[in-house]
Amino acid sequence: MSIALVRNPGDGPAYRYYNTGVEQVVSTDETNGAVTVSRLKMPRSDAPPLHTHSREDESWVILSGRVRFWIGSTSLAECEVYDAEAGAFVYGPRLVPHTLQPITETAEILQINSPGAVEGYFKAIGPGETRADEEHLDLLAQYGVVLLDNPPAL
Repeated sequence: MSIALVRNPGDGPAYRYYNTGVEQVVSTDETNGAVTVSRLKMPRSDAPPLHTHSREDESWVILSGRVRFWIGSTSLAECEVYDAEAGAFVYGPRLVPHTLQPITETAEILQINSPGAVEGYFKAIGPGETRADEEHLDLLAQYGVVLLDNPPAL
């Protein structure tokens, strides 16, 4: 059953997704599947490939650093590009292609997925020295995620 909660930074369970440190601020189990919220400490080198989600909308709040977003096309070269600074809010509706990459060495980002099942994918992948998204296409498909183009270059 979903209940109200207050979770201060550092109070949620922590894990790694590739080289990104993740704190589970609120899990899908705590919200009856309505939402999952994660606090990411993302290095510049950990940008995901351009992709879509078919099952959830995704939003980001930039807590520190600067983050570049590519949105709206099936190739990075054709996407609209936006730079978001600390305090910015970015919304990515389901089925809209997107990716992101810190412009600064690292960025702290609050990531919100609604509904919230995709956290299972991040936990299943776990830590890794380099991203290997193409090795997990079957698992990505189970979560309704489709890769469209390479990640942005450093």
